[in-house]
Parts: sequence; structure tokens; C-alpha cells
Amino acid sequence: MNDKTSQWKPNVTVAAVIERGGAFLLVEEQTTDGVRYNQPAGHLEAGESLVDAVIRETLEESAWRFTPSSLIGVYQYHQVASGTTYLRFAFAGELSDHDAGRTLDTGILRALWMPVAEIRACRAKHRSPLLMQCVDDYLAGRRHPLEVLHHHS
Repeated sequence: MNDKTSQWKPNVTVAAVIERGGAFLLVEEQTTDGVRYNQPAGHLEAGESLVDAVIRETLEESAWRFTPSSLIGVYQYHQVASGTTYLRFAFAGELSDHDAGRTLDTGILRALWMPVAEIRACRAKHRSPLLMQCVDDYLAGRRHPLEVLHHHS
């Protein structure tokens, strides 16, 4: 396509994949499809780096401070029902402070720790197939250094 006005663009999102003792940090959220599970995740904002976005989204959705240490992968997902395509950057890392009194983002019901077996058992309640794919890739040891990402402001 040469016409820039009709150029297609995916929705760029970030997600934090955080494991402690065999359980993963998830958020339970109210969506148009009902209550669903996802990693702490959200959209990249204008001018924001991918790393800054995942730090912000994790705090806003779970009240945990997240320090990314590696990129697990980049995922393209087309949601047929909405016609929306997502380009997700999933990060592994560590948590530090938890602000239990912090108000979570609109739509987020709670943050919770869920064992892998339970995550697999409730696939029908996943926000998208990316939740399980990111967990599986994390468990398979997929990690890429953050240096593969470049943010030029």
C-alpha cells in the first residue's frame, strides 16, 4: 500500500509474566465477554518505551512494582470477533513492592496468583490464547535480553 492514510496498524500491547513458587500473577477483569483472566497487560502509550509500558501496566493492574529482566517473545493475535489485531511484547522479571491499598485500573477486579494447572483448566476464561502461550514460552525457558529492544525518542 502506498496510501499512508489506509495503512493498517495493530494494537501494540505489553504483558508481564511473573512466576513465584509455580504460580503466576494474573488479573481477573470484567470484559465485554464477561469475567476473564490475563497477565497484567495493556496498551503502549504514545512516546512510551515498551519497558516503561510493562512497568506501568503491571503497577496499574496489580499494584505490584515490576522490574523486567528479559523479553519472552513477541506475539501477533487477531481477535476475530472484534477484527482487532494485537502485537504483544511479553516480559519476564521480578516484583518488589506491593501497594495493597492502591486502586486498580477500571475493569480489574483483583490480582491473584494461579498455579499452572489451574490456568490450563480455565482456558475458557482466558482473555485470549496469548495468556497460555506466554506461560508456556516462559516455562520453556524462552528469554531474550532487553538489549534487543531499542527506544529512540
